[in-house]
Amino acid sequence: MRPDMPADHTTEAERLLRTADQYPEDHEPLLLRAAAHLELAGDRDRAAGLYDTLLASSPDHPHLVKALKAANLWEYGHEAEARAIIDGLRAAAPLDPAPWEIVAETLESHDELEAAHDAFTAALNLLLTPGEDVPYPTHALLIGRHRVRRLLGLAHDDWDGLADQVNRAPVTLDDLHDPKRLWALGSDNPAELRAEITRLRAELGSYRSALSRPFPVAVLHWPAAELAELVAAYPPLAAEYPSHEAHLTQLEASLRDLSATGTPNLGIVTATVPSYEAFAASEQSAPTNTTLLPQYATTLAARGRATPWPPARNATCWCASTKPYGACHGVA
Repeated sequence: MRPDMPADHTTEAERLLRTADQYPEDHEPLLLRAAAHLELAGDRDRAAGLYDTLLASSPDHPHLVKALKAANLWEYGHEAEARAIIDGLRAAAPLDPAPWEIVAETLESHDELEAAHDAFTAALNLLLTPGEDVPYPTHALLIGRHRVRRLLGLAHDDWDGLADQVNRAPVTLDDLHDPKRLWALGSDNPAELRAEITRLRAELGSYRSALSRPFPVAVLHWPAAELAELVAAYPPLAAEYPSHEAHLTQLEASLRDLSATGTPNLGIVTATVPSYEAFAASEQSAPTNTTLLPQYATTLAARGRATPWPPARNATCWCASTKPYGACHGVA
């Protein structure tokens, strides 16, 4: 059951905090989810405290945490501090779409449309290369920019055309982002009302689709040292992982195959031997049972451990080689 009342959100936040204590290796995604529920419960000051706790612990995704903190601060009256964080994020130019999306939508929600447009545009220029595939995590940036441009009355450009291509709703983005839609709700024209009902149904379908896949379809990644330890401890798994290089190649190939079949929202979860052993024990099975591997990947993704795939071409490759993705496993 999804929380609906402030008390429900507080209860869910407390549950997530207890889970974070139980699984300290997953504390970052769990605390972020807890902070989101606290915001929905109206306890924004406590949510800000969780963001500060994360930032003090050198999080894996500091730009994301800062963006969420800025959005929260602005909502409860700390506009100057929020703006300072946003300015710092824009100067840092993160290669992760999520902070950009939060920053731009925060500016948009506070009627800073020109600034929101600039943030969306800067993100797309940084993260996308014209003519190449559009990673799923950047879809929201394209669609958000299209929405803001309609509000500003700007003409279509190439990014807007790309937004139309990634739009999965049965209604066009021009229709969904029509600034005059609010007038249709008060219209006594049956045709206008029917058109608005169609738009609302399309939006609801998009939301349901997103909710039906709350976490990515994730593939398991074993760093070199962890894979060596795994195979040494459980030799039967050598048949599954003949070498680390082969493992990395197969991982990228699997994700590309999933993408080619139209599967959106793909990700990678990084495995460790102790975590996998604990998972196998919880399933009352031996770690050599290969059917556990995809289940383990799904469990890590559900706990918020997935990194979206593919990365931006200029971002560090998911394999931790320190090379840009486009010069490593992202080579066509």
